[in-house]
Amino acid sequence: MTRDAAAQYLTTELATIAFATVLAVLLHGVVERARNQAATARGVAEAAQRAVLPTPPTRIDGLHLAARYEAARTDTLVGGDFYAALHTPYGVRLIVGDVRGKGLGAIETVAVVLGAFWEAADSEPCLPTLADRLEKALIRGAERRRAADSSESFATCVLGEIPPGRHILHILNRGHPEPFLVDAAGGVTKLRPREFALPLGLGHLNTHTCQPDPWPFPPDSTLLLYTDGLSESRDAPGDFYDPVRHLEGRTFSSPEALLASVTKDVRRHTNGARNDDMALLAITRTQ
Repeated sequence: MTRDAAAQYLTTELATIAFATVLAVLLHGVVERARNQAATARGVAEAAQRAVLPTPPTRIDGLHLAARYEAARTDTLVGGDFYAALHTPYGVRLIVGDVRGKGLGAIETVAVVLGAFWEAADSEPCLPTLADRLEKALIRGAERRRAADSSESFATCVLGEIPPGRHILHILNRGHPEPFLVDAAGGVTKLRPREFALPLGLGHLNTHTCQPDPWPFPPDSTLLLYTDGLSESRDAPGDFYDPVRHLEGRTFSSPEALLASVTKDVRRHTNGARNDDMALLAITRTQ
């Protein structure tokens, strides 16, 4: 190789290295910006979620409550799972649900549903009329956002009512995973509805008004309400998580202990790789 050719080769090599270095710096900047933007968006979503999803009280009218929100992996947007519990003239009323979508749009819909629940739970005499109020609020919210089709906003949910005597549950299921009732001896009952009901926001497709189902609520039993982040969690081979297998035959000192045990078992089942958020609400009759 001549001296001129060697110099040209060296110049080319240096230029290539310089170009690769500049490109690497630029790519690093792009990746860091994207990571920061994602972290900022998630932080805003989580702050908004905390604002509209306050933790329920631990004691209401002789009942012991515990709630838990388990976010999915850190690289996913915050979902639209929600829960609430209120003491009303008709007893303790509960709601657990999941709105369509993720991120700030989903949280906005959660705010609409929970705002309607907090307002109407004190005044509506029965769960079907309460569900009707929530549905109307959901549809109005969609229309105000000028959605092309109000059916784009819907929410599955379970509404519960525990009258002042506390010996019975009323459950109205609007297209949501069925709750479980865990008795004092570790028996588990899945509270399947007698009638199929569409999610909130889609009720206009069915003119029939579904009625709540009554269930016994003996002392020291626990009602477990949850979203599909629990029931649709999968392990590596793709098998769904089965809460009954974990709960059956076991007793728990408190609803908090039950939720802690379930969430730990879900993490074991999925190896920490869930794709959806998970909201849980447990209510134990202590009297």
